[in-house]
Amino acid sequence: MTQILIIGAGRSATSLIQYMLEKSQEKQWHIRIADIDTALAARHLKGYPQSEALSFDVRNPEACKKEVSTADIVLSLLPAHLHLEVALACVHEGKTLITASYVSEEMQKLDEEAQKKGVLLLNEMGLDPGIDHMSAKKAIDELRQTKSKITAFKSYTGGLIAPEYDNNPWHYKFTWNPRNVVLAGQGTAKFLQNGMYKYVPYQRVFTTLESIHITNIEGEYEAYPNRDSLKYRESYGLEDIPTILRGTIRKKGFPAAWQALIQLGLTDDSFELENTYTMTYREFVNSFLKYNIKDPVELKVARFLNVALDSDCMQKLQWLGLFENKEIGLSRATPAQILQKILEDKWALAEGDKDMILMQHLLKYQQAEKSFLMTSTMVVFGDSNGNTAMAKTVGLPMAIAAELWLEGKIKAKGVKIPIEAEIYEPVLKRLAQVGIQFDEKITQISTDLLYE
Repeated sequence: MTQILIIGAGRSATSLIQYMLEKSQEKQWHIRIADIDTALAARHLKGYPQSEALSFDVRNPEACKKEVSTADIVLSLLPAHLHLEVALACVHEGKTLITASYVSEEMQKLDEEAQKKGVLLLNEMGLDPGIDHMSAKKAIDELRQTKSKITAFKSYTGGLIAPEYDNNPWHYKFTWNPRNVVLAGQGTAKFLQNGMYKYVPYQRVFTTLESIHITNIEGEYEAYPNRDSLKYRESYGLEDIPTILRGTIRKKGFPAAWQALIQLGLTDDSFELENTYTMTYREFVNSFLKYNIKDPVELKVARFLNVALDSDCMQKLQWLGLFENKEIGLSRATPAQILQKILEDKWALAEGDKDMILMQHLLKYQQAEKSFLMTSTMVVFGDSNGNTAMAKTVGLPMAIAAELWLEGKIKAKGVKIPIEAEIYEPVLKRLAQVGIQFDEKITQISTDLLYE
C-alpha cells in the first residue's frame, strides 16, 4: 500500500487532506497526518480506515528522518522556514516532497543532490505561488506557439471575504496565517514598468496602487506590488519584457488604512514593548505618538495621519478597538504581535462565512502588427461546510501533483517549481474538474503600453 505523509494540519490543509482521504481506498493509499498537535491532525480523519494521525515535531531531525523514511511521498504545509528540515530528510531518504512555499536559497542548494538521488522537491505548488505560475506559464507558452511577442505581464492575487459575507469596514477576514498578513509587504517591492526598474520600499508599498476590475464580482478592488516581480523573468522566459508586475488584491480602502497602521509603527516586529500585559490598546497606540496630555489619542492619531476625525481611515481604526481601554494581556510583545492579537479577534471568519480567491493575469502582446490584451481571471468561493477557498486553492494543487506523481505522470527531478508543461498541464486540467479554472478574454488594443 502506498504510504503518504502529510505534515501540517492547519487551516490551509483541509482540502488537501480531504482530497487524499477520499481517494485513499480507491487508490490503495495509506494516509498519515502529522502535526505537533495530534488532536488537530485527528480531527481530519473522519473515520477513513486507511489513515492515522501522529504527533510530529519537525525540529527533531532523527524523528523527521524516521517518519519520512516510511513514506513514498511527503506533502508539507508547515511554515516556510520549517520546510528545509523535511527536505533534507527527503533527500537523505530518497523521497519526493511537495510544498506550497517559495523556494528558499537553502532549498535551491539541494537541487544537485536531489537530482543525483532521483528525488523531486516540488515547491511553490499552492495558490500564490502555484496556480499563478501554472496558469501564467500556460498562457505564455501558448502565445509563443502563435509567434506572439509578449510586451507586458501583470499578475494579481487576493484572498478576501465573499461579497455577501463582507460585513466589516475593512472588507477583510483571515483565511490564512494571520502573522503573514500582518507582516505582508515588508521589504522592497521590485518590478519593471515600460522598461524602467521600479523599487518601492515598505513604507510606500500600500500607497502604490492600481485599480482592479473583476467581471461579475461586486465591489471595487485595488492591488499593491508584491515582493520581487523580477525574479520570475527567467523562469517565465520573459527576460526582455518591458513590463512585469506581480501584486496583491484588496478591497478598495484597505491599503490606505493599512498604510496608517504602518505609519503609526503598529506593524513593526523588530522590538518588544515594555509592560504589554497590563497596557491597554489605547495606551499602546498612544505610545507611538508625541507626548501631549491634553489632546485625546484619537485627535493625535488623526493629526499625525493628516486625516479627518470622521474619515474612512479613522473609522476603520476605531472599529478595530485601537482606542479602547482594554488590556492587551501579552507579555513583552512586539507591536506586530499586539496588532495580530487585535486582528484575530476582529477579522475571524464567523460560522457560515465564505471566503473568495481572486486571481487575474493581464498579458499584452503583439501579433501580426496588431496589439492585444489577454485578461485571464479566476474566482473561487469557499464552501458552506467551512472548506475555504484559500484551503482549496492552496491544498488541491499539491494534492493533485502528488496524485500525478504517484501515477507516474510527473517524472521531474531536483528542486522545481510548476512552470514546466509536464506539471502545469495535467494539474490545471484536474483543477478545472473541481471548479478551479480561468475565464479568458482577448481584446485588441491601440496602445503599445499597458501602463499609462
